[in-house]
Amino acid sequence: QVQLVESGGGLVQAGGSLRLSCVASGSIFSINAMGWYRQAPGKQRELVASINWGGSTNYADSVKGRFTISISRNNAKNTAYLQMNSLKPEDTAVYYCNAHPPRRTWGQGTQVTVSS
Repeated sequence: QVQLVESGGGLVQAGGSLRLSCVASGSIFSINAMGWYRQAPGKQRELVASINWGGSTNYADSVKGRFTISISRNNAKNTAYLQMNSLKPEDTAVYYCNAHPPRRTWGQGTQVTVSS
């Protein structure tokens, strides 16, 4: 099983920046790609960005040019980052990381709130 711990969220004004971090540990040997997901109130969870170990990335259209995903790993853990710039109120959500495609177990997420 994979354990996921996200951090770095907070309250920021529109136009501001945040950097999210995620540590994945446990059964990570089979993970080929990581993703950041978000869920806004009343909406389904959506994929925001993904990256594989070759460095190939994909972004949701709504965040292209504003968000950057990156990853690193050592023997015991994978760490994923999401640099979020030019934040908008519509980016407000709980942000989660997981493998891509996602595993069954999710972390607690980290709340990002963007005020107008």
